[in-house]
Formats: sequence, structure tokens, C-alpha cells
Amino acid sequence: MSRCDFKIVLLGSEHVGKTSLVLRFVNCRFNTGAPYQNTIGAAFCAKTMHSNGKDFNIGIWDTAGSERYEAMTKMYYRGAHAAIICYEPSSYASWTRLRHWLQELRTVEEECKVYLCATKKDLLDSGAVVREVPEDIVNTYSQGLCGHFETSSKTGENVDELFQKIVDDCVTDIEIMKNVERTRVQLAKEEEANKLKSKETACYC
Repeated sequence: MSRCDFKIVLLGSEHVGKTSLVLRFVNCRFNTGAPYQNTIGAAFCAKTMHSNGKDFNIGIWDTAGSERYEAMTKMYYRGAHAAIICYEPSSYASWTRLRHWLQELRTVEEECKVYLCATKKDLLDSGAVVREVPEDIVNTYSQGLCGHFETSSKTGENVDELFQKIVDDCVTDIEIMKNVERTRVQLAKEEEANKLKSKETACYC
């Protein structure tokens, strides 16, 4: 039976690159020149990761950034162990909106681990865009959260590191791991019960 040990949600405004971040992490690719497409509601994908000598299945929900989908996307926050809130350093508007996403998340999952993600680092590094969000403001704001990463979905810089940090943090969280083990035991029992049921109903005619 399929399962996800850790649930991660991605939040952030339109065009900040949430979907590109997920595609780079899960499929190790970047769609250069692909036309922009709005995520409607949320898109789901999963990946197996390794931490502390064990494998863990993580489920990632890439939520829509458009305001018109807000009522729909809030339901995907429930049960999230971690959240990545994305913004563009070259867009102060996306940074201002970031605070809104954090408030919305806290109304649903108060204990969710939160990580800030500055996207499109390659554009900053090349000088193609200018930083609008001062680094000192970001550093101050992120002190009460679980981490801040500057990433590039195009080059892959810091993408794996971000998700690895999240998984490592979840693995060291005693309460989260209690629930993971409890769920694994329950699923194992259900799988065994299903196997026995299949044998009992098998036809040997």
C-alpha cells in the first residue's frame, strides 16, 4: 500500500517558480522556454529520500499561487509536516505576499515547519534582475523559522539541500517520527490482512 511519511506543501505567489522547483527536485530537469501555466488547486508528486540510515517517502503538494484559488488550496495545508514558502528576491511584492501565506498556513497547521525559499538565484547571479528584497530583512524574518535557502531551479543550486534539510529535521522530530512509525505499523497490518483475505477468497476450481 502506498504511503507518504512526510507531507510538504509549497506556497507562494504566481510566477515565483514553485512548480519549477518541484520539477528540478523530483525529475532533475528544468523546462527552458516552456510557457507559464497556472497550477489549479494543487499538483502532487512524491519521492523517496534517505536520512539517518532509513528511506522515507515524501509527498509534495505544489499549491496554486493565484488568489482566485486560495479557498481551494487551504485544504491542502492540513496534515503538512513542512512548508516551503517561495518568493523572488527581485520582486518585493512576492515578499510582501509571503507573510500572507505564512499567516494562512498557521491558521490550519500551527506546528508546521516553515522554510523560506528565494527562487531564481541564477538570474540574480547573472545580473539579469536586481534584488528588491534586502538580505537583512530576510535574515531577520527567517530567524523564527526553520531555514532560508536561495535556490535556482535552472542550475539546481541548493534545491536538493533544501529538501534534505526538511527531511532531516522531520526525522529528528520525536513526535513526527512516532506518527510515522504508528502509520507504518498500521499499514503493515492492513497489508497482511488483505493478503489473508485474498488467499481465503481465491478460487481453486
